[in-house]
Amino acid sequence: MKSILITYLFLFCFLLTGKAQTQQEVSYFPLQDVKLLESPFLQAQQTDLHYIMAMEPDRLLAPFLREAGLTPKAPSYTNWENTGLDGHIGGHYISALSMMYAATGDTAIYNRLNYMLAELHRAQQAVGTGFIGGTPGSLQLWKEIKAGNIRAGGFDLNGKWVPLYNIHKTYAGLRDAYLYAGSNLAREMLIALTDWMIDITAGLTDQQMQDMLRSEHGGLNETFADVAEITGDKKYLELARRFSHKLILDPLVKDEDRLTGMHANTQIPKVIGYKRIADLAQDDKDWNHASEWDHAARFFWNTVVNHRSVCIGGNSVREHFHPADNFTSMLNDVQGPETCNTYNMLRLTKMLYQTSPDIRFADYYERALYNHILASQQPEKGGFVYFTPMRPGHYRVYSQPETSMWCCVGSGLENHTKYGEFIYAHTNDTLYVNLFIPSRLTWQEKKVTLVQETRFPDEEQIRFRVEKSRKKAFSLKLRYPSWAKGASVSVNGKVQETNAQPGEYLTIHRKWKAGDEITLNMPMQVALEQIPDRENFYAFMYGPIVLASPTGTENMDGLYADDSRGGHIAHGKQISMQEIPMLIGSAASLPQSLRRINDDLVAFTYTGSVYPAQKEALKLIPFFRLHDSRYAVYFHQVTEAEVESIRKEVALSERKAMELANQTVDLIFPGEQQPESDHGILYEQAETGINKDRHFRRAKGWFSYNLKVKEEAAQLMITIRKENHNKVAILLNNEKLTVSPTISKPDKEGFITLCYSLPQKLSAGSYPIRFSPDGTEWTPAIYEVRLLK
Repeated sequence: MKSILITYLFLFCFLLTGKAQTQQEVSYFPLQDVKLLESPFLQAQQTDLHYIMAMEPDRLLAPFLREAGLTPKAPSYTNWENTGLDGHIGGHYISALSMMYAATGDTAIYNRLNYMLAELHRAQQAVGTGFIGGTPGSLQLWKEIKAGNIRAGGFDLNGKWVPLYNIHKTYAGLRDAYLYAGSNLAREMLIALTDWMIDITAGLTDQQMQDMLRSEHGGLNETFADVAEITGDKKYLELARRFSHKLILDPLVKDEDRLTGMHANTQIPKVIGYKRIADLAQDDKDWNHASEWDHAARFFWNTVVNHRSVCIGGNSVREHFHPADNFTSMLNDVQGPETCNTYNMLRLTKMLYQTSPDIRFADYYERALYNHILASQQPEKGGFVYFTPMRPGHYRVYSQPETSMWCCVGSGLENHTKYGEFIYAHTNDTLYVNLFIPSRLTWQEKKVTLVQETRFPDEEQIRFRVEKSRKKAFSLKLRYPSWAKGASVSVNGKVQETNAQPGEYLTIHRKWKAGDEITLNMPMQVALEQIPDRENFYAFMYGPIVLASPTGTENMDGLYADDSRGGHIAHGKQISMQEIPMLIGSAASLPQSLRRINDDLVAFTYTGSVYPAQKEALKLIPFFRLHDSRYAVYFHQVTEAEVESIRKEVALSERKAMELANQTVDLIFPGEQQPESDHGILYEQAETGINKDRHFRRAKGWFSYNLKVKEEAAQLMITIRKENHNKVAILLNNEKLTVSPTISKPDKEGFITLCYSLPQKLSAGSYPIRFSPDGTEWTPAIYEVRLLK
């Protein structure tokens, strides 16, 4: 009975904290102590460096100088940088410069960082309150907030485009300049900016704070917690707690997944903050919620990684979490996983691993790093990806340094600077190897230099060489990934006995000396991975590497983005699902149909049966190497008996969907952040909501957008619920639509469309459209606004 009680007590502790009590916290090595060697990661780092240097600091600084009452030295960049989110890239840029300098030691990067900081300091001094920011009308905005005049929406605050999210990038940039590049000026500026925020919010009640936090605010709670650690002053930790959004936190503490419909990248940074606060507050006797907040972060990670992510490690459709049991929109929509989400999920993963070095965190990190982050940058020309469509036959769009200022450009600038951060970790007497990336590690405390050489994933062997050692004993833990089977390890040619299983570490303890060589062999197999909702769509994996098939290069409109607000979306023609090969056979048999065709770089052909028949065998290569092309990651698996019925079913649904897609001139999803922001949302007495997993907006007053017409438009279509058929007044180009709409039959979910023939066709240009009640208290809830040819 006593042993059972002890067992239950152990399990309780494990579930409460998310880790076994015997696990030891690990530390990471500074970026400057891990140098990348020749590999796709080094190439990506160098490509990023060129992209960073192609950007003009004075254009990035312009919003900060303008808001400080100083004269900018150059005009702002366009795109998001002069339409309301002014200055957000500047904060990311400082982070990227700081990490790139730490990773490479490049003095040109260091000099540019110091110039950015000096100019920001000049702006901060000119304002005189500690404030630095680029949001248009900043000083008046924060004056209103301080006075308790708070008008918050999901993507706006007091009529400004997510100013809290925006200023978070400045906080994070200053923090990174101090932590990675050792800038004391950045430290001083960071503390002054944080003191300014304390002053702004000191008079706000907790209720007002929570109301304000409905507006996207990035990871402000995390950065304020970082300031607490940097200074040792608990007042900043209290500020971090006040900036923690309880609407998201409270359900997670109770193991409740209420994420469906939420804007994904609004939530992930909040959870990073919960974890950061929990870690710093472990010994705070006046606050006993550290374990709860830590648990919330772990529950969130498990929910998103294991139930809401696709094979590349990414999540969300059109930036929002779709239902965990229905990935249909993931396969149909061209706005698939957002790179920013995975950037933040990796930051959360790194935090969780540090306090609980569980190999499943490393497995996810590897998957997301190779298949989403590495794949999100064009390897030769540069350019970052916003959406990675999972729709078969579609393509990605790449940014350009002079035109594209999206959030995923900001995080993209950072992504490829810090590949060395998670390869290794250590305790006092143990070295962990988590990733198989060619690199040279200098373990300063142990006076050890370890070189890792490999062509992984093109070969199965990873070689380590001890270049320098003081003949001190320590344990070397080599990750034995869950995808590997039959791994073996040898030291100086002698095979080591180990009882480790996949999903554990292969541990070698000895007194290491210069010249010692360790060889790790990890057989890699082809496997199928089913889409999480268990529908018959599968991706091919080679070890942890997602394989994809090139499907053509036609009609890839906007492959390299212009500076339009929707330039990050791949608007080119959608390929009908009927044209994407279905794989015929049982799921178990499909991996056997892949044949490797190249001994140098990973490449396979699919030799099994497909429908429709192909002129050439399907070729599959690592997704991170597939660029400037349409592609297929997920394939529909069918049996021979199902082919004809499924073909007819797909043809029927696809015909209508493709006809509508190809007739669409412009499309807005009301209630979703980016489509509304891209179309200049304005409103009074309006609200957003979710019904049947779809977003909507409705108004007592009005709401409006600017429609974008690139080719002639003749019809307007709006989608509403059949039971919510209130009248709505529509002003298009400042003229009221008086024509009666054609009303469709309800679909199976109860949605109907109202289609208006326009009295006059719209030619290329921008046209305002405004919705207001027409004899009713509210407009109907509107789910789609679509212009048709």
